[in-house]
Amino acid sequence: MAFTITETTRRSFRFNLLIVLLLCALLYIIFFVSLGLITRHGAEAKVPQVIDRDVRMAVGQLESLGFEVDIDSAYDPNKKAYIVLAQMPEVSSIVKTGRTIFITVNKAQPPLTPMPNLQNLSFRSAEMILKSNNLILGDTTYRPDIANGAILEQLYKGQQIRPGTMLPQGSRIDLIIGDGLGNTQFNVPDVIGLTYNEAVSMLSGNGLTITALWEGDITDSANAVIFSQMPSSQNELGAPNRIRQGDIVDIRIKQNPTPEELERNKKPQGDVNTEEQQTGNNETPDFE
Repeated sequence: MAFTITETTRRSFRFNLLIVLLLCALLYIIFFVSLGLITRHGAEAKVPQVIDRDVRMAVGQLESLGFEVDIDSAYDPNKKAYIVLAQMPEVSSIVKTGRTIFITVNKAQPPLTPMPNLQNLSFRSAEMILKSNNLILGDTTYRPDIANGAILEQLYKGQQIRPGTMLPQGSRIDLIIGDGLGNTQFNVPDVIGLTYNEAVSMLSGNGLTITALWEGDITDSANAVIFSQMPSSQNELGAPNRIRQGDIVDIRIKQNPTPEELERNKKPQGDVNTEEQQTGNNETPDFE
């Protein structure tokens, strides 16, 4: 049986096709309109200045503009805790709303950092190293010393601090710096017979550098006695030896030197006499 397409069928097909095309066009329009709403196309805002603001105020301001916020932390000893140190993107950048703004906030508790070794470095080098370790340069004191311009001691809260000691970032480090030798000469102090602490106090008070050699068993270093010094207080002619600030004085220390040993070494002579040397000098050489 032959199938005959009538005029009514043609009209119905055309009508259905038109409906399908209209639905496709409508869906196409709805898709692109909703895509713009979903991606917030065209919704942009200028990034505000939040550096140096409290983190809560900064986050509130950014979120009110439609931004997400990502928080990191660092430490700056010159800033208050919870203050914004940095932001990304930069201020006044035009950014789509909904994007993430990265901010760096100052920590409340400073992290620890190892104390560097600054001794024998120049002042400029020491200053740069302190800065790189987030430590603050405190007071600088100059002391007569042959190492002119070099760091002699590093102090934390008035006490010498060893390299490697962990300190809070932002700690103040005081430096003692060599100021070269003084121009004024004075008599060499006589420290033979004094305790170690007394001798150090006298020599340091005169701006002299001390090197110490300990001999024998030492049970009480503070009260051990100086039995020899170089240079001596007098020369071979009995006149006072002269010295300048920053010069070095070598001292030799025993726990309990004899009075005779102290008296001998007070006399100017080329070599230092000890009891062992004196005993050796009294022995008769064995000649064959």
